[in-house]
Amino acid sequence: MNASLLNGQVAVIGAGTMGIGIAQVAAAAGHPVRLFDIAPAAAQRAIDELTRRLRQRVDGGKADAATTEALLARLERADSLEQLADCTLVIEAVAENLAIKQGLFRDLEALCSPTTLFASNTSSLSITAIAGALQHPARMAGLHFFNPAPLMKLVEIVSGLETGAETLTALQALAQRWGKQSVVCRSTPGFIVNRVARPFYAETLRALEERVADAATLDAVLRDAGGFAMGPLQLTDLIGQDVNYAVTESVYQAFYQDPRFTPSLVQQELVAAGHLGRKSGRGFYRYDAPRSTAEIAFAPPAQGALPQRVTLHGDWSSLADLAQLLIENAGAIKQPGQTSPHVTIDDVTLMLTNGKTAGQLADERGTPVVLFDLCADYAHASAIAISCAAQNGAQHNAKAIRLLQSLGKQVIPLPDYPGLLTMRTLAMLANEALDVVNKGVAGAEDTDLAMLHGVNYPRGPLAWGASLGWRHILTTLENLQRYYGEARYRPMPLLRRYASPASFPGAER
Repeated sequence: MNASLLNGQVAVIGAGTMGIGIAQVAAAAGHPVRLFDIAPAAAQRAIDELTRRLRQRVDGGKADAATTEALLARLERADSLEQLADCTLVIEAVAENLAIKQGLFRDLEALCSPTTLFASNTSSLSITAIAGALQHPARMAGLHFFNPAPLMKLVEIVSGLETGAETLTALQALAQRWGKQSVVCRSTPGFIVNRVARPFYAETLRALEERVADAATLDAVLRDAGGFAMGPLQLTDLIGQDVNYAVTESVYQAFYQDPRFTPSLVQQELVAAGHLGRKSGRGFYRYDAPRSTAEIAFAPPAQGALPQRVTLHGDWSSLADLAQLLIENAGAIKQPGQTSPHVTIDDVTLMLTNGKTAGQLADERGTPVVLFDLCADYAHASAIAISCAAQNGAQHNAKAIRLLQSLGKQVIPLPDYPGLLTMRTLAMLANEALDVVNKGVAGAEDTDLAMLHGVNYPRGPLAWGASLGWRHILTTLENLQRYYGEARYRPMPLLRRYASPASFPGAER
């Protein structure tokens, strides 16, 4: 990497939350940093507030005084664009307005050295379009940080149509020096994270619209059973309903209103009402009143003895942790085979959801059926979600609940909802991630790294889908597509290829 970029002056334009956060990251890595805002008072306020917060950490024994003061000494306010002329890298973090960004970089190109690199922190605009204002667009790339920039590890390095390979290489090396995990992608709507993440919110919002359960219970399924750090409704309250809705709307419009990105009417209503989440005191949850614990609809302890006979049928290699729990805690006996993994509990069939309803499967199998949802880690999940066929008797459901509770799990009974919640969410996440790879937006490794470090998923959607089995992901989506009759759940071409028995001999037919 060019030595001047490694140690050179960095400019950050825009003194909002992201701008001052990026400035802090660069200063912490040893760069002299100039912070410019169209309103000089805003830049000074941002520096003053950062100074207050960092010195407060020193006073609390959470940071070293000398290191903190050295960082702050490297940070200064710039009062004009001309003061940025000698910077080796300029990072823009201003309003998401294409004309403003184009005008800014057009002005900078006239001021700065031909070797100065330009980067935009945009999360939604085309890097190709922004760079279109430059005479030399090869020097321009996206450098998309995540909020809060000093804490979030991921940086998406985004290549526009004219971005030079040298520019990408230099920014990758710089991000590594700054202690960030960088991923490289092409400039397409949403880049990696904001595109692939849409189903994480969309599937839970749909379940809320369909009155499957209340917000607290749905969040518990994804958090306590699915292994995600926060439930989707909790997370949108934290992000801001207006911000999250705007990103979804932007991606939806950018993909020519593709139904797989359709925004939620429930979320639109929250935004219209000003219920924006934590920042307004109310979103899916209330924050403007004495805190009350949201009740999660767990099943009460099931009565009666454990089932007499628990048998594991089929190939359990994709659910090995759950199989081990059943063997150790319920004395389950294995009966290997080539069928999908399922459990017989006396006369009841317990199986992983595949996008059909429990009622459909009970009719097909001729037995009482209880479906369980996907967990990222069955051994450590504190809860598990189930749905029961309407044909079942209460005693059949109680057997399944009693068995799962014997594994130390809280059981969350949901209505007979196809694909439950975590399974259909993963299927959609993996499907979208495969489309990113198939269309050359990013490689498979970078796509998974982006979701792990950008939004803290328990597993990368591609690695998770592969371990579960692409055939099961495909079957789930095909069943959901038949159930709803919607293109929203259409499987992507690469998923069909990966799920083909020709690609994976022995795959379930």
